[in-house]
Amino acid sequence: MSRVVIIGAGIAGLASAALLAREGHQVTVLEARPEVGGRAGSWRHDGFRFDTGPSWYLMPEAFDHFYRLLGTSADEQLRLVTLDPGYRVYFEGQAEPVDISASVEDNIELFEGIERGAGARLEGYLESAQETYDLAGKHLLYTTFADIRRVATGDVVRRWVHLTRLLARPLASLVRRTVKDRRLQQILGYPAVFLGSSPRLAPSMYHLMSHLDLDAGVLYPMGGFARVIESIEDLAVAAGAEIITHADVTRIIVENGKARGVKYLDGTRARKTLGADIVVSAADLHFTETRLLDMDERTYPQEYWDAKTPGPGALLLYLGVEGELPQLEHHTLLFAKDWQQGFDKIFGEPAGIPQPASLYICKPSGVDPDVAPEGFEGLVVLVPVPADPSIGRGDVDGDGDARIEALADSIIAQISEWAGIPDLAARVTVRRTVGPANFADEFNAWRGSALGLAHTPGQSGFFRPGNASKHVGDLYYVGGSTLPGIGLPMCLVSAELLVKRLRGDTSTGQLPEPLEPVEAVVPSAAVARARQLAAVGARGATVGAKSLATGAKSVAAGAKSAAVGAKTAAAGAQRAASSMLAARRALRDDED
Repeated sequence: MSRVVIIGAGIAGLASAALLAREGHQVTVLEARPEVGGRAGSWRHDGFRFDTGPSWYLMPEAFDHFYRLLGTSADEQLRLVTLDPGYRVYFEGQAEPVDISASVEDNIELFEGIERGAGARLEGYLESAQETYDLAGKHLLYTTFADIRRVATGDVVRRWVHLTRLLARPLASLVRRTVKDRRLQQILGYPAVFLGSSPRLAPSMYHLMSHLDLDAGVLYPMGGFARVIESIEDLAVAAGAEIITHADVTRIIVENGKARGVKYLDGTRARKTLGADIVVSAADLHFTETRLLDMDERTYPQEYWDAKTPGPGALLLYLGVEGELPQLEHHTLLFAKDWQQGFDKIFGEPAGIPQPASLYICKPSGVDPDVAPEGFEGLVVLVPVPADPSIGRGDVDGDGDARIEALADSIIAQISEWAGIPDLAARVTVRRTVGPANFADEFNAWRGSALGLAHTPGQSGFFRPGNASKHVGDLYYVGGSTLPGIGLPMCLVSAELLVKRLRGDTSTGQLPEPLEPVEAVVPSAAVARARQLAAVGARGATVGAKSLATGAKSVAAGAKSAAVGAKTAAAGAQRAASSMLAARRALRDDED
């Protein structure tokens, strides 16, 4: 098998290392920071432990499938507890919060109690959400889109018109058709934030997210996401992967059009070179393309990014608070009355910071005694802001930039007022802030975004950056910047898609459990020829993609434009399929 270098030891890099090492590859992971985990890191201070990034354990079956590929399971690796309530929501101007139950029946009853007829409509909404979720998981999530024909299965073809409408119509539109009460609209619309988007930007196909929190329930891994990262690191090392920290990659070595290793600085800032047959970047894709490659080697140069929409940046607060906080649940959301204005500020031109902000609070100390000392609570507060490093950098004990610290003060005051905790500020004993400049400096995040490319119609699914370079052979990508998208489960799937890409596997379903090594290695010459032919088809598909995007933009004026776009996309997909067939023939000819 091959020598593989992976850049970055976030969850996607670690997951890729574990799977490729199990495949038999010789894997080395280089991480610039002193510890693994990337944005899903951990911070300890004065007896508190904070997850510094993701905090929602969604799509549990994706985690379990990943573990089973490695011969274990989520039950063996983690201790999961069901949260009930799944989360609490405070609404501006409303004295009482709303609790979302672990029971779907209770949630249907809740909706009905707020708006007559909303319970039955929610039931239909969730049925559609589960159907879409199942369809996406079976045919759209676990595909590299290297062979468009494999996606066009009977299920997808039968649902094509419906799927096209879901892609063309924004989530906000579908939500408004389902419920009229503003509070209920916000509950159904907020999952767009998980996607680095807004209800008006995210396709309504992502209403499938409501299946996860309103129907399937919300889980928490004891030990937090630090335990999830630790488990994947352990599995990667057990499979034979080597992980080197304090290794700051400065260049991807390209020889004769192929990636052949990396240059990096070690912990002493000494220059090092590590050769490889395959290079995988789990780093931010913008950083990889614009900083680690020369101009003629880039698939996604700066002009590509200039035309794209980033997900929001974030102000993060890590707070150690004396005493109990029964007003807050494990997950608590605060929604501003005019939250669309907030999204308009975050994604608008010029961008601005919403006032008041809609925000999210995590209080894991309610169920996990190891995250805070006895008699204290640990809070993580996330406030979406524009993806703009000039907003500032945070630090510990109020030593961040003045704008960041002033904003943090106002957020603490808002939580105090809305949740009825009048002495909250006085009870804070530990305080750390993080701003967009931290994300840009510490994670090389494009425009300081906390999430990367927003999930918009033109930046989701087939239209998201692919996981293989089009100009450099043996260079691949994993993580939230590429397929399938944002979130820890998506990063695990991206690692599996890497395995598929290296195998030449164009199937759309999950790989069989457990992962069994394959002996056949596709010759590089055949791969190069296949890529060349596939690129021809991809250009045809792109023409259709642009037409579909145009149809999506004009959906408010009628579905006719979207239908034209879909028809053109289908024609483009057919051209892609023909070229992929030629590619496969080229592979067979080379092997013969």
